[in-house]
Amino acid sequence: MRFQYRSILPLLLLSLLWQNAAAKEPPYSLVVLWWNVENLFDTKNDRQVDDREFTPEGKRRWTDKKLLLKRLRIGQVFRAIEADREYERYPDIVAFAETENRGVFEGTLKAIDHARYAVDYHESPDPRGIDIGLAWNPATVKFTGSKPYRVKLRNGHGTRDVIAAGFVASGHPFTVVLNHWPSRAFDSKWSEPNRIAAAKVARRMVDSLAARNPMAEIIVMGDLNDQPRDRSVRETLGSSLDRKEVRRSGNRLLYNCWNDTGSPGTYYYEKRWERIDHILVSAALLDNSGLGIDKASFRVFSIPEMFARPGKTLYSTYQRGKFKGGYSDHLPLLLKVGVTP
Repeated sequence: MRFQYRSILPLLLLSLLWQNAAAKEPPYSLVVLWWNVENLFDTKNDRQVDDREFTPEGKRRWTDKKLLLKRLRIGQVFRAIEADREYERYPDIVAFAETENRGVFEGTLKAIDHARYAVDYHESPDPRGIDIGLAWNPATVKFTGSKPYRVKLRNGHGTRDVIAAGFVASGHPFTVVLNHWPSRAFDSKWSEPNRIAAAKVARRMVDSLAARNPMAEIIVMGDLNDQPRDRSVRETLGSSLDRKEVRRSGNRLLYNCWNDTGSPGTYYYEKRWERIDHILVSAALLDNSGLGIDKASFRVFSIPEMFARPGKTLYSTYQRGKFKGGYSDHLPLLLKVGVTP
């Protein structure tokens, strides 16, 4: 009996050590992507919206072949992210701006090799029919629901909704707030009140979440069509490029991740780069518990093929109304979020 006891004891110790190790899940990370993919339309004429130009007979001569090429371009970027040593996988959460409908968004993601995304989609009142598409990997994050919020513009026209989507990672709930604010068409100052209206809606969401939980972990991202120091982003949304200021502010300010990169921007217009796509986070992501980011978390992602001229003009789908067959007129943003169990 003594011999049997001594023989089984090491096995029992190994079993206990393994169980303890399994119970303590190691820290890991989530990869979040935002990308304005530039006019991801199907080829059908939807009579409910003004999309006729993106049909085979329309002004853009948008055909199945052109849509296939665009999907191949998007897939190439995803494979480049997977091949990058910093990520080594597709993003866990994906948000696209300028998608026409759920069908074209889902079809684009399904065309990416081995992608296994679940999709959430809300049709917005945008006159052209472009929306924000949201997807996630169910193997790495749990989706808990979403709600769109309407933005009322002074001219009464429709625009993209602001969307709040809930997720859970390793027991930590967090919210992603998705935005595609009105453009700078005609004149940036003339159209600024429209972006301020959208910023107010996003700010109300952040305040509501913070009122329920002062340590709410919130990621705000989108094409805001304004830059970090513009009034809509800095004052109305309430953001700062200073980590210390955000921590001191409690829930008053969001941290603008543009502070963590030397990249000039995501959008090239009139011979200069603009930082109009943003990822911002609540102060709770700047501590060392739950979800968190560091100074290397934020990145403007690109591959050489995405440029018509290196470091300058982007290789977009269209340029001045002419089909070029490129990727997009915006570069994507990536945020690597650490998750501590």
